[in-house]
Parts: sequence; C-alpha cells; structure tokens
Amino acid sequence: MTDGAGTERNGDDRTWARYDSARYARVNRWDRRHETTIRDHLDPQEGERILEVGCGRGFLTRVMADWGADVVGIDVNRHAVAAAVSDRVRLMSAEMLDFPDASFDKILSVHAIEHIPDLESAISEMARVLVPGGRAVFVYPAEPVQGIWAVPTAIILHHNPFKARQVHCQWLWPAKVRKLTGARGFRHLHSEFQLLSSPQFVSVLEKR
Repeated sequence: MTDGAGTERNGDDRTWARYDSARYARVNRWDRRHETTIRDHLDPQEGERILEVGCGRGFLTRVMADWGADVVGIDVNRHAVAAAVSDRVRLMSAEMLDFPDASFDKILSVHAIEHIPDLESAISEMARVLVPGGRAVFVYPAEPVQGIWAVPTAIILHHNPFKARQVHCQWLWPAKVRKLTGARGFRHLHSEFQLLSSPQFVSVLEKR
C-alpha cells in the first residue's frame, strides 16, 4: 500500500521507502537499451492497451506511445508525475490499480517490482486488469545480495546507504517470480539474465 505522500508500507504499517522526492524523480533516468528488451519480449503493437507500472517520469511510456500503443504509465512519486515527459502518466499505487478488470492487453514493469512491499497484492491487481492471454514483462535487478544495487537510491532517499533494503525490499530471481506470479493467475513463458548498466533479469508471463 502507499499513503498520499508515496510512502510504501506493508500490512503492519512499517515504513519501507519514501518516494515523494523531486531529486529521485530527476536522477532516476532510464537506459535506452531497454527499448530492445521491450520490443523483443513485450512486442508492443499499434493500438494495444499497455500499462507501465512504476514508470517514473514516463520515458518508456512516451516511447511506447510513439510506437502507436495506447499506453498508460503509473508511479507513486508525485514529483515524477508532475515532471512527466508524457501526458499519459498518472499518480497511482500498483497495489490499488484504479482500472476496471481486463483493461489492458499487456503490462510492463521495469525496475519497479523490487520496490513494492506488498508485491503479492500488486501482482494480483496486475492480473485483474490484464485480459486473459495478455502478456506481462517484468525487468528487475539480479542482485547477489539484497539491496546492493539500491545503495545510490538509498543515499538519495534516506541519506543512508544502509537503508538499501528498504528500497529494494524484494529480493527477486526468476524462480521466485515464477512462484509469486503462478499463484496469482500467470503462466511463465520465459526468463533470462541480461547485463546492461547493472545485471538484471527479465521474466515474461501470460495471464491464464
């Protein structure tokens, strides 16, 4: 869950990470090489309804819109939404998607699911708004130790590198993602390891 300031919380109301940060919105850039991953695994087509979860300022949202997709991006950081590079970006939590059932043909999330404390609820919500047979692509860090790639973000958000596990509160790998999603209506299609600016996994799923 999130509160109005973009603070992620789990069921016991423990604070994990506060994303209500203008600086984080500015420095949280994207890697253009993700475009190849998206084309290869999500394969956006003209007119398809696509949801990007954790879109930041909407750089990839804008790219997919330029490709002709009917795309919406969501993020919990109000500063990212205010400074969005696309008018398709909305302030919203992944755990409580404000969309009707079966609203989207495809879902994309790039380096976002590792930040969500109640990831089970978020996956259930993504399954709910996806059409049967719809595809979801998750890109997430390949961390040998939980939070190791989140140290720079922990410094930005908390001024404390030792709070990296509050940022990457989920430690994920393909088998774990397959288990989490399989219990919530998804079928696993493919996973792979990639080495871009930092190591990452890609998991491709289909709603049953």
